Amino acid sequence: MILSATLMAMTTLTACHQAQESTVAQKPIVAAEVQDSKVTIKVKSALQHDEKIKRFNIAVVTLKNDVKLNGLVDQQGQTDYVEQLVRSVGGVHSIHDELSVKQ
Repeated sequence: MILSATLMAMTTLTACHQAQESTVAQKPIVAAEVQDSKVTIKVKSALQHDEKIKRFNIAVVTLKNDVKLNGLVDQQGQTDYVEQLVRSVGGVHSIHDELSVKQ
């Protein structure tokens, strides 16, 4: 009886400890996702408020502060301009420019 109660208590403690470890392990992922979300919002805002390029539909995806841009622009010079604008946004680590020029 005592052995059974001891084993049950140890199992409960182990399960609680594992649950705490998984919660702690998830916090850095959530923090990174929040940071990526903030960078995406700042980049989208910069693109939408710029008179030269706000009419283009440019998708922005951020992963670990690396920003991926996807969409269509009219001229090659506009892709360069977009990249320069995005580079000026705080929190952007690198840019993956997948913008295309309309044919």
